[in-house]
Amino acid sequence: MGTLPHFIQEPEDAYIVKSNPIKLRCRAAPALQIFFKCNGEWVHQNEHFSQEYKDLNTGLKVREVMINVSRQQVEDFHGPEDYWCLCVAWSHLGTSKSRKATVRIAYLRKNFEQDPQGKEVPINGMIVLHCRPPEGVPVAEVEWLKNEELLSSLTDDNIDTRADHNLIINEARLSDSGNYTCLASNIVAKRRSATATVIVFVNGGWSLWTEWSPCNVPCGRGVQKRSRTCTNPAPLNGGAFCEGMSVQKITCNALCPIDGSWDEWSEWTLCSSQCEKQRSRECNSPAPRHRGKMCEGNSEATENCTDGLCTQSMDSSNDVALYSGLGAGIIAVVILVIAIMLYRKNHNEYGEDVIDSSALTGGFQSFNFKTTRQGNPLLLNSSMQPNLTVGRTYSTPLCFQDSTDKELFDPLPDIKVKVQSSFMVSLGVAERAEFHAKASTETFPRDLSQDYSITTHRRKQGLLTLNGPFSTGKKQLRTNGVFGHPGGRLVVPNTGELHRNVQTLEGCEILLGPEVMYAPPGLDLSCPVAMTIAHCAKVDTENWNIQLKRKTQDSKWEEVMSVEEESTSCYCLMDSTSCHLLLDQPGSYALVGEPLTQAAVKRLKLAVFGSMEAGSMSYSLRVYCVDDTPHAFQVGEGHWLLHMLNQTRGGQLLEEPKMLPFQANTFSLQVSIQDVPQFLWSIKPFTTCQEFSFPQVWCSNQQPLHCAFSLERYSPATTQLSCKISVRQVKGQEQILQVYTAVAEVRTSTPLIDRMYCTITSQTGPKAFKIPVSIRQRICATFDTANAKGKDWQLLAQKLHLDRNLGYFAKQRSPSAVILSLWEARHQDTADLDSLASALEEIGKIHSKISPNDQDEDGQHTL
Repeated sequence: MGTLPHFIQEPEDAYIVKSNPIKLRCRAAPALQIFFKCNGEWVHQNEHFSQEYKDLNTGLKVREVMINVSRQQVEDFHGPEDYWCLCVAWSHLGTSKSRKATVRIAYLRKNFEQDPQGKEVPINGMIVLHCRPPEGVPVAEVEWLKNEELLSSLTDDNIDTRADHNLIINEARLSDSGNYTCLASNIVAKRRSATATVIVFVNGGWSLWTEWSPCNVPCGRGVQKRSRTCTNPAPLNGGAFCEGMSVQKITCNALCPIDGSWDEWSEWTLCSSQCEKQRSRECNSPAPRHRGKMCEGNSEATENCTDGLCTQSMDSSNDVALYSGLGAGIIAVVILVIAIMLYRKNHNEYGEDVIDSSALTGGFQSFNFKTTRQGNPLLLNSSMQPNLTVGRTYSTPLCFQDSTDKELFDPLPDIKVKVQSSFMVSLGVAERAEFHAKASTETFPRDLSQDYSITTHRRKQGLLTLNGPFSTGKKQLRTNGVFGHPGGRLVVPNTGELHRNVQTLEGCEILLGPEVMYAPPGLDLSCPVAMTIAHCAKVDTENWNIQLKRKTQDSKWEEVMSVEEESTSCYCLMDSTSCHLLLDQPGSYALVGEPLTQAAVKRLKLAVFGSMEAGSMSYSLRVYCVDDTPHAFQVGEGHWLLHMLNQTRGGQLLEEPKMLPFQANTFSLQVSIQDVPQFLWSIKPFTTCQEFSFPQVWCSNQQPLHCAFSLERYSPATTQLSCKISVRQVKGQEQILQVYTAVAEVRTSTPLIDRMYCTITSQTGPKAFKIPVSIRQRICATFDTANAKGKDWQLLAQKLHLDRNLGYFAKQRSPSAVILSLWEARHQDTADLDSLASALEEIGKIHSKISPNDQDEDGQHTL
C-alpha cells in the first residue's frame, strides 16, 4: 500500500562561524525527488547533492539530499525574518514539506553590557555580583571565575549562579574574599569581564573587661583601672575599629597602715628564787593594722631584785671561771684602745686631706652661700666669691667650638644632662650632689669608669620595605661624662631615629619615642633627674592613653604612671612634641601610647631623595617615612640614613621633609608618583603607586619605611625632572612632595652628609645653662621660704605654667630648684630668659602693691 513521503531527517537550524559554509540535509522515504526551497525560492538542481539507498529494516527506498549555504548567501538576504530553508519530497501519492531550518551568522561582541563591580561586604552579609554578557549569536553562556579558578554552585550550597547570569553568595565568609571574573562564551569565542575585587571585612568587637586593678596608692585616695581590647574580633580587611573607651578608671580609697604601739608595762612580779623580777607589755595601743609595723623592742623585761646580792651559793670552780672571763675581757678592751690610738696617731696628719681629695677628684664639693635681704629680694649678694676649685672631666671625645669651653666654670647648684636630638636629662641638686654606688664600698667619684651615662638602644632588626629587607645592626650609642657640683649637660649626638621595639607591649600599644636609659643603678641624688623625651603623637586625652613605662630587672616593662595622673613619685609634663619628666630612680624609660579611638593621630615625617649614577639613563626617587621626632633625618655616625646614602653612592634631598598626620583608622598608606613628563621620562608599568599596610606604618617599631620609583629618560639631553609625590592615607590626609631637580650632575655626597657628625657631648658649669647662677640661687632663697603673703614656690610654679601635680614639688628639699630645672628643660631650645624675667617681674609687681618694702631702693624689680 503506497504512502506519502515522510521525512526521516529534517534540516536543522545552523550557525555560520566566520566564513565556513554549513550543510543542510533532508532524508525521506518513499520519495522519488527531494528539492530544497530557501526563502520561498527553489534551489537550483545543480546545487543539490542526492543519493538513494534501501532501508534494510523496512525495505523502502530512502532518498537523501544535501545543499551548502555560504556566508555570502546569508548576508545578501534582506528579508523580514532570518534566512530559512525547507525540503519538499515527491511520491506517486503526493508531496510532503519539512520544517523550516534557519541559518544565522554567529558572532560575540567584545564588550560586556555590564561588568561586575568590586565590593566591600561585612562578614555574613550577602554578596551580589551582576554580569550582563556581550551581545552574541547564539546567546553566550556565563561562568564565574574566582582567582582564575572555575566557581561551581554544585559544590557549594552558599553560592548561586542561576539568577540571570548574576553571582550570589548568601552569607559572606572570609574565604570569599578574592578577585571575581565573569566568563562569557559561545561557538565563536570566549570573553572575560573586568575583574571585581571582593573584600569581606570584619568590624572590631570589644573583649570582656579585665578585673579592676588594685588601688594604685598604698594609702589614701587613688585610682583603679580596668581595660578591654578590640580583639573580639579584631578589625580585619579595613573593618571598623571599636567605638568607645578601652580603659575605665574609678577612684578608690586604700586603708592607710596603722603602726603598732606598746601598751603600759605591767606591775613587776615578786622576786623569784633566781633573784629576778619580771614585767610585760602588749603591742595593742593600737595593734598594727592594714600592713602596719609591729612594735619595736621587747615585750618582756627582767631585772635583778637584790641589787646583785643574790644569796645563791657558788662553788670554787664557778668563781674561777667568772673571774677568768672578766680578766680576759678587760685585757681585750685595753688592747683595742691602744690599737685605735696608734692608728689615729699615724693618720692624723693627712686624714682630712684624703677626704677632701676624694671629694675633689669626683668633682663633688659642698657649696654654701648666704643671702641678703637688702634691695631686690630676687638678687644675690654681689660680694659672694665663686668657687673655682671645681673642674670638669670629659670621658668621651669632644668637639669644641671655641677656647672658652675649656675654662673652669663658676659653681651652679645643678647637674644637668641634655640629649640634643631626642631627649634631655637634668641632674639637679640643692646644696650638695650625693652620688653613691650601692654595689661598691669605695667612694664613687674615685672610680672614673662609673660615669653618669645615658644610653639609647637599637636592636638588630630587619626593616620591611617595598624594596626588600634593610638590616641595621647598630651597637648601642652611649655618652658618658663626669660632673661636679657646678653641674652640666650630657649629649648623645645624632639620635633622632633611635627608637626600639618594646617587645612586651600589650594590646594596641605602640612606642611613641625612644627608649632612654640613665645609669648607673644605685644613683643617689638629692634632687630628681630632669629628662625630656621626644614623641610623635598628637596629644589628645580623648583619643590617646599615654603611659610612662620602666624596664624591670627581668627585662619586662611595668607602668610607672599615666601622663594625665598626678603622683608624688615622679612628674610628667606633656608638650606637643616632647614629654618632660622628673625621676628619682635610674633605669630604662619609654613613652607608650594606646589609641582609644580611630581619631588618634601620630605624626610621620616624609622626605624624598634622588640619585643618579654616572653614565646611566636611570634616575631613582626614594621616599622615606619615619616617625616625626626631632632630627629624624639628621645624619650621624651609625645613622640608617647615612648608611643608605653610602650604599646608593650619594643622594640628594629634593625637598624639605614634611609632616603627615596618620590616623588609627586601620587604613593603609599609599605613595604614588604623578605628573611625570611622559615625552621625556618613562616609568615601569604598575609601579606608579605603592602601598604600606596599616600595621607596617602604625606598628613600624620606629624603623624607616621607604619605597623607590625608578625613572628612565629617553635622551641624555634631558637634564631636568619635574613631578610630584603624593603620600596619602586611605580615608585620611594627604601630603604632596614637589620634585624639581637637575639630574645631569652626579653627586658623590648629600648636603646632609657634609654636616659635622661630632657634637659637644658634655658641658659643665654655668655655660651649660640659661639661668645664671646668681639668679637661680636668689630665686630659690626667696621662694623656698614660706611667706605669709603667698610669695612662695607655688606662686612661682603658677607663673611658669607648671602648677599641676604640686604634691610632687612639695616633697622636694628645694621645690624652687626643681621647678627651675623643669622650666629650663622645657625651654632649652625654644626660648630665652625673657619669659622667666617677665614672670618674676609680674610677681614683683603684685607684691609691690602689698608691701613696698619688697622693692629695691630705686623701686625697680630686676633680674
